[in-house]
Amino acid sequence: MSLTSARRAVKRAAATRRRSGAGAGLIEPIKKTRVAEEIADRIRVLILGGAFAAGQPLPSERALAERFGVSRGSIRDAFRTLETIGLLVTRHGQGTFPQELDVERLVAPLASALSYRADLQDELMDVRRMFEPAVARVAATRISDEDLVDLQRILDAQRRKLKTGRSAIAEDTAFHEILARATRNRVIVSIMAILNDLLVESRKLSLKQKGRPGRSITGHEAVVAALRQRDAHAAAEAMRTHIDQIADILHAPPSAQATGGKPGVSHG
Repeated sequence: MSLTSARRAVKRAAATRRRSGAGAGLIEPIKKTRVAEEIADRIRVLILGGAFAAGQPLPSERALAERFGVSRGSIRDAFRTLETIGLLVTRHGQGTFPQELDVERLVAPLASALSYRADLQDELMDVRRMFEPAVARVAATRISDEDLVDLQRILDAQRRKLKTGRSAIAEDTAFHEILARATRNRVIVSIMAILNDLLVESRKLSLKQKGRPGRSITGHEAVVAALRQRDAHAAAEAMRTHIDQIADILHAPPSAQATGGKPGVSHG
């Protein structure tokens, strides 16, 4: 073996030992898809942190490619990812702009699936059973007189619409919005907004069923009565009972729905 060949063999062996040492898995080629994902994540953090202000276009693809040390193709792939989740919007001839996440756009696909998947509707009802009684419990300890006035206004509007046979979906939704607001917790308000968006279609269906609008008002009245007393336990139980009654109506056979949820009662 020549001296040159021997040196090459030593270098190869040393390189093999280094690769097999601690952290070797981190030192490997980065796939293009991973590069785009990493760029998208960094831009997302910059947008949410305010480094890229809403209303101002992002730097050009060329400028970002130079700053990140990647190809323009990777920047384009990252932009597509962020556009898909609604964090970026591209305006022809103007550039690419950050935009606030739209809750309705985010939940629309799931809301559509809920319309056709009974199992998902059941699981959404489970989420309500876990979440909304807890919201009512907290609201009872923090609710203001103004909140109670707003809730009473909603109940009055529901009663008027019930008497005239009109839909009270807006009032049903507003009731739960005000209840979330009464917790003085912005995260709860946001979660309730998502839940309300997901429940739009199921509310349209359920409020058409005989007896459902009346039960909705009765359930809301019981919750408000507990809130007036600032009774956290009673508020949570009233909300749980309200949701259970809704679930019973949704799962009742058509003949029972037509008689207000009471099987065996004639239509006359």
